[in-house]
Amino acid sequence: MESISNSTAPGASDNYRIGYAGGAFDLFHVGHLNILRHAKSQCDYLIAGVVSDDMLEATKGARPVVPLAERLEIVRHIDFVDEVIAEVELDKLATWRARPFDIYFKGDDWKGSEKGIKLEKAFAEVGVEVIYFPYTVATSSTVLRRALRALNHRSTDAGSDGSGKSDLLRSEG
Repeated sequence: MESISNSTAPGASDNYRIGYAGGAFDLFHVGHLNILRHAKSQCDYLIAGVVSDDMLEATKGARPVVPLAERLEIVRHIDFVDEVIAEVELDKLATWRARPFDIYFKGDDWKGSEKGIKLEKAFAEVGVEVIYFPYTVATSSTVLRRALRALNHRSTDAGSDGSGKSDLLRSEG
């Protein structure tokens, strides 16, 4: 598991709370920033887990627009994020075993769901609190991705260089 730290590792104080906020952080936007800012306000040391390209493909059915190395670099430069890791395990407890934390932050779309209840029970067994944050409805990577596809479709219809990609998405490789 790749780890990038912005500050000194946390001390051993019983009152010191380590938080973990995982996410794709693809097409980084203000909703991501707000989640991380809010998470940091709830803990002393914040770890941001950036979901790997392969995990995103396995769980969401699509690779991210922005590759993992670039997403790690973007999140690492946010002042209130103390450490960044590549999240490579589907099992959240495996992530916790590799890099322990006291609080797990999750979007409230999981609250009360079968996945959320299972997550809460598993984390409760190891003493991790789950805190839910409101989902940012106004801005989402999914909406941004759809807008990019629409622009790409329009550009392709208008004529392109034959690659099937617009100038906007050509750099993806």
